[in-house]
Amino acid sequence: MPDPWERLWSPHRMAYIKGERPSGDAGAEHCPFCDLEEPSSEDLVVARGVKVYAVMNLYPYNPGHLLICPYRHVPDYTDLTADEVAEFGAFTQRAMQVLRSSSGAHGFNIGMNQGGSAGAGIAAHLHQHVVPRWGGDTNFMPVVGHTRVLPQLLADTRMLLAFAWTESA
Repeated sequence: MPDPWERLWSPHRMAYIKGERPSGDAGAEHCPFCDLEEPSSEDLVVARGVKVYAVMNLYPYNPGHLLICPYRHVPDYTDLTADEVAEFGAFTQRAMQVLRSSSGAHGFNIGMNQGGSAGAGIAAHLHQHVVPRWGGDTNFMPVVGHTRVLPQLLADTRMLLAFAWTESA
C-alpha cells in the first residue's frame, strides 16, 4: 500500500545540520574554496576568471545560488587588491545577467558575511552570495519544514549556468 504522506527528502543537508560542513578556518589547506583552484569535472565551478571564480553554493537558498570567490585565501573584503575588487564586481554583474537570462530571476539578494560573528559559515575565505529571487519564491517549507525545495540537481544547474556564462561572453 502506498504511503499516504508526500515526503520531500533532502538527506544531503544532514551534514550541514550536524555542523559537519567544512569551516575553512583551519587554514588554506582545509579550505573548500581553495580546494576548487584546480579545474575538475566534479566540482560546481560555473566560471573562472583571472582573480576570482563563480561556484554553485553546495547548500543553496534558491536554485542558482552562486558564490563569487577570490582565488586568494583572504578573509575580508578590505584584503582584496584593486584588480581583485574589479573582477569581483564584474563577476557579480555577470552572475546576475546569466541568472536573469537562464532562469528568469526577478531580483537578487547579494551579500557577504564578514567574520563568524556576522554569520559567515566559512569565515577564513571571502565569498559573496548571489541569490536569485522570484516573486512568491518563499513558502511554508523553510519556515515549517526547515527544508528548501530545489527543483533541479546542482550539477544540472551548474551545466545550465556554465553554458549561459560562456554564451553571454
